[in-house]
Amino acid sequence: MLTKRIIPCLDVKKGHVVKGIKFQNHKIMGDPVELAIKYSDQNADELVFYDIYSSVEDSSVPSSWIENIAKNIDIPFCVAGGIKSLSKASQILNIGADKISINTPALENPSLINKLAKAHGSQCVVIGIDSFFNGSDYFVYARTGSEKSKYHTGKKTVDWLQEAQDRGAGEIVLNCMNQDGVREGYDIEQLEIMKNLCKVPLIASGGAGCKGDFKDVFLKCDVDGALAASVFHNNEIKIMDLKRDLICEKIPVRL
Repeated sequence: MLTKRIIPCLDVKKGHVVKGIKFQNHKIMGDPVELAIKYSDQNADELVFYDIYSSVEDSSVPSSWIENIAKNIDIPFCVAGGIKSLSKASQILNIGADKISINTPALENPSLINKLAKAHGSQCVVIGIDSFFNGSDYFVYARTGSEKSKYHTGKKTVDWLQEAQDRGAGEIVLNCMNQDGVREGYDIEQLEIMKNLCKVPLIASGGAGCKGDFKDVFLKCDVDGALAASVFHNNEIKIMDLKRDLICEKIPVRL
């Protein structure tokens, strides 16, 4: 059985790691490189860096801090943020990232998924999906780095998830917007639906508030990884403590 992954998420905005609630009201949490070293030392399985302002400003993620992170940690990491071309993705992978993640660029140019998968292999291509429940169904939003820029794409989450897989995505990170930052647990109902449709690894994102939330999402949804931010940034949950608790629940994790 494959081990489940514990993945700290670092939202980077103008060179600082930030955290918001439901994608709004971001507060500075620290330096990307310093936090990367901290989580590497704590035995995180991998890291995800979202340069959340790149899609807002129509720019792409800067390479300087990616190089610094690659030099200072020895665990895999994924980078996202305005990666709109094969050349930019290749640059990020060549300077040390193990995966690239695309969200808005994939929605606005779906064929980019095909090009990235063909050039670098599906295992390097992660699709982030910002999914919002409107009371009747789940829909995809884009440019969510700012309240002013985000917009409803008109795509249903189930349809976009299936299309992304068909185009060559090797992994899906499902960002459940209704749960983001509220720390009331992962969106179990939505994750169960999407897991049943997923032919590639599915990573849960949004809502972790305590160690029990990780247990629930692994046992109830069988997701491949759980991503969280504030509970790690604020030192409320230590990764090794979390992993020991999960092992007690017969959930396979890497120690």
